[in-house]
Amino acid sequence: MTDELDRVRDHYRATGLTDRLKTALAVFGPEEQRLKPEQLASLDQFHTRGLAATTELANLAVITADMSVLDVGSGVGGSARFLAATHGCQVMGVDLSEPFVEAARYLTARTGQDGKVSFKTGSALALPFEDGRFDAVLLQHVAMNIADRPLLYREIRRVLKPGGKFAIFDVVLNGGDPLYPVPWAKTPGESFLLTAEATCEAVEAAGFGTLVRRDDTAIAKAWFAELRASGPPSLNLGIVMGKGFAELAANLGRNLMQGRLGILTALFEAVPTKAL
Repeated sequence: MTDELDRVRDHYRATGLTDRLKTALAVFGPEEQRLKPEQLASLDQFHTRGLAATTELANLAVITADMSVLDVGSGVGGSARFLAATHGCQVMGVDLSEPFVEAARYLTARTGQDGKVSFKTGSALALPFEDGRFDAVLLQHVAMNIADRPLLYREIRRVLKPGGKFAIFDVVLNGGDPLYPVPWAKTPGESFLLTAEATCEAVEAAGFGTLVRRDDTAIAKAWFAELRASGPPSLNLGIVMGKGFAELAANLGRNLMQGRLGILTALFEAVPTKAL
């Protein structure tokens, strides 16, 4: 497991990330100028369909202001900041990459959300939180990097309150070997994909009941087609992941178009222990 984590950590090492972000964000004005979360959406939503997907997932989970929410694999914190700004909830993000967490804290300070949003460096397989702390957990384009899915989903169940919601938006196998490199893996050595069916079975086995299960592959294909036609915005994920990111994103689109991969959206409920 240590070797797998090291490979994934290396993939997201992002040396000098905060400095790159400072340079890129100069288009919005001086360093002390307060930014709005939506101004960062083109570079801080590290998943297919960006902010639209985060919006839909939060609505699916019925996030409200009185909730404590955990974003697992929070990247540079875009989803966490959006949730806090839009729904008024407290959000904690956790990510394996120290540069991502450092950048997330910097961007959160720039949006003035330090009181609502915070971040920790940590593994999704050993979440640094006590049992039953959160009302909801979001997982977006993260599980593809994790080999031990049973442990991942057990950890998420552990930190959720009974009846808590677990919302996922992930890439799944859909009928063929993926073409690499892709955004989460340069080689198959960092990629641990499951089918939608196997994913849901693994989640349910960890103590969840399925509330919603949806194939969002078609809408993801349309999004990639539109992106290809219009080109990426000037502020984009290439700033986070480096100049080669455009090729990785294009390969994900190609995998979807060729039916090799799909997109799964699902909502689960943490079953009370006595009911297991």
